[in-house]
Amino acid sequence: MNLKILGACLMAALFIATPAQAALRVLATTADWGSLATELGGDKVDVYTATSALQDVHQVNAKPSLVARARTADLVIANGADLEIGWLPVLLQESGNPKIQPGTPGFFEATTTVRLMDIPSAVDRSQGDVHPLGNPHIQLDPRYVAVVAKALTTRLAQIDPANATYYQARGADFLARWKQAMARWAAEAAPLKGVKVVVIHSDQRYLCRWIGFNEVAAIEPKPGVPPSAGYLAELVSKLSADKPKMILRNFYNDPKAVEWLSQKIGVQVVLLPFSVGGTPEAKDLFGLFDDTINRLLAANK
Repeated sequence: MNLKILGACLMAALFIATPAQAALRVLATTADWGSLATELGGDKVDVYTATSALQDVHQVNAKPSLVARARTADLVIANGADLEIGWLPVLLQESGNPKIQPGTPGFFEATTTVRLMDIPSAVDRSQGDVHPLGNPHIQLDPRYVAVVAKALTTRLAQIDPANATYYQARGADFLARWKQAMARWAAEAAPLKGVKVVVIHSDQRYLCRWIGFNEVAAIEPKPGVPPSAGYLAELVSKLSADKPKMILRNFYNDPKAVEWLSQKIGVQVVLLPFSVGGTPEAKDLFGLFDDTINRLLAANK
């Protein structure tokens, strides 16, 4: 056999016999951080998201299928600030996976990278479902998404050093595109500054701050506490005298109290995706903010 052909055959056989490097197995607790991991990790990561945008992330079961995912994960990306306190600790314990326990490089909490709103000075049950570490719903401030992206890029490079250059390049590309998008979103959302809105729960706080909304009332009298008939009557009286422009509702929220209040005071309800996958248009983080702003602007006409 020709030596060149023989050499080529041997090289081909060696290539086939050498297994490709397995993708980094990532378990994200929310669709937002799962989407970010995909942006930063590309084909070097295999991302599984534990929850969907149509779920209340506070209330999730540590199902056997999730335990199986955690058992083989190289990295867990959690939101943190006790958002997943009811199920993530159980999931981590049941997984028996030492690589993803808190305090290890394989456990990443998004909220530890930013300054949280609504940190209470004291916590007791009379205050409702208050998060003692602060408001965990940071994904609706694009400035915070940028901070988390930088930290997550560093973490990916740390736990997968062989592909560090790849992650750093993708991180830089994402942040460049994100910076351009943030400038566009800020310009588009300018007419919304100062607009009076009603929210259901404190999960819209970061969005309201970023846009500059005037949040005049919440349908929940306390976080996680359903409104009583008496409280709703008080809201009707208050908001009829000084009407807001819109009531904000996420797709996963119970619509009953919202729709009742909307009819009583004659104010429109705006359905927002809240998280990646919350609407057909919110396919990724860019789509999340595009669709959110589009829906708000349509309601503000």
